[in-house]
Amino acid sequence: MLSAQDSLWMAKALHLAERGLYTTSPNPRVGCVLVRDDQIVGEGWHQYAGEPHAEVHALRAAGESARGATAYVTLEPCSHQGRTPPCADALIDAGVTRMVAAMQDPNPEVAGQGLAKLRAAGIEVECGLMEVAARELNIGFFSRMTRGLPWVRSKIAMSLDGRTALNNGVSQWITGASARQDVQHWRGRSCAVLTGIGTVLADDPQLNVREPQLAIHEPTLVVHETKALRQPLRAVLDSQLQLPLTARILCGGNVAVYTATADSQKIGALAKLGVRVVVLPDACGRVDLIAMLRDLAASGCNEVLVEAGSILNGALLQAGLVDELVLYMAPQLLGDMARGMAQLGTLTMLNQRIDLEWQDVRNVGQDLRIVVRVRQK
Repeated sequence: MLSAQDSLWMAKALHLAERGLYTTSPNPRVGCVLVRDDQIVGEGWHQYAGEPHAEVHALRAAGESARGATAYVTLEPCSHQGRTPPCADALIDAGVTRMVAAMQDPNPEVAGQGLAKLRAAGIEVECGLMEVAARELNIGFFSRMTRGLPWVRSKIAMSLDGRTALNNGVSQWITGASARQDVQHWRGRSCAVLTGIGTVLADDPQLNVREPQLAIHEPTLVVHETKALRQPLRAVLDSQLQLPLTARILCGGNVAVYTATADSQKIGALAKLGVRVVVLPDACGRVDLIAMLRDLAASGCNEVLVEAGSILNGALLQAGLVDELVLYMAPQLLGDMARGMAQLGTLTMLNQRIDLEWQDVRNVGQDLRIVVRVRQK
């Protein structure tokens, strides 16, 4: 039976899991706490994909003290051999007598098998403690495993009247330095940053994570040993392959271009620069958006951050492919001739609207950051 003390230890495990926010993809963020006689004897978190999982770090820290302990894990221990051995076996071998998991692993290769293995070994197992918080921490991983799609989050900087640029395209800078620094947090936790060719041609962005700014935003950020922070994939939606070979987004590698045209000469030139070009035309000669997102998921992308203009934002919203909006609203007015945040076409009935659910509202410097989720119909 679960107790208030169990909740305290699980909260500690969730806090540990957050330390992998920027580094574990495509794996989930997981924390583990081992407790015996009301004392923590070992703790750990998953730090990098391909390296030991949270349970292994905690067991190593505990040593022989793990025998007879209770393990608090934010996600069901794995039961299959991947790049690392099964954590369920490690817990059994260490002599843990009770295991409390926040949630079952949505990965079909696990999906309850880890819990079953522990129960079969005589370990007392309880699951579901603080599940909402655990799922929120791995919302992209859960999305990829259950829907075959990444969690799509669109970041938009705009004025109080919902305008993202002047009519001539000038947009730098609507929001302040604090808001731009805050964006590094969203880029850092994302597996991919997606933009459209219009944004590339207009602004020539790099869309990478600036580590010093991220460290300022997250002063408790722990970078394991001397490893550099993981940079997200930069993905460009470019139906006609207009991407200049000199574009700054091509610097540093790890770039994918989604297109609707099989221009072998341009594809070859991009390939020489290390760019992965994926041809995914739809029936109208544009990029198939669902196929693009499924390709990103198949590549291991849990969370995708969209940093684009009104055309791509509108297309994704109309297709029902945006899960969350992160809006930075500046205290200024740009007028009705300035560009809007998303081209949704002309709505003739209110039931055509896109309904949103409030998640978070806070000040970031002089601006307001609003996080909303798209309400599924």
